[in-house]
Amino acid sequence: MNITKVMTSNVESCNLKSSCGEVANKMKSLDVGVIPICEDDKLIGLITDRDLVVNGLANNFNANTQISEMITTDVISGTKHTSVEQAAEIMSQYQIRRLPIVEDGKLIGMVSLGDLAVNNASNKKAGKALEDISFPAEPNK
Repeated sequence: MNITKVMTSNVESCNLKSSCGEVANKMKSLDVGVIPICEDDKLIGLITDRDLVVNGLANNFNANTQISEMITTDVISGTKHTSVEQAAEIMSQYQIRRLPIVEDGKLIGMVSLGDLAVNNASNKKAGKALEDISFPAEPNK
């Protein structure tokens, strides 16, 4: 099955000038944990809720700080020709929970492990991807 059948289209994004507060509020209103960062519809990075905390708050950044200092720019992505099975394999290999879908560098959608899990054909692969991504935390001794 093609990824376009399960991906979320019309994904909202922010840009490099967006502030931590803007991104956090967008995440809250959309109930998501990642926001793509685009310039002229071209995907240039991602910012996650974890990035905001670990790269932002933990470094004393505030709500007005631009996100350009804390985004991930080395983005793994798929294309509209990627199959659901290929997406699950990519997500497993790179240990990522969300996969942006691009066409000619422009963001056209986003697929999450949840999107893959609701597809019966990819349920096992999504489970395997989640297993590969999720490592139990071990307390410091």
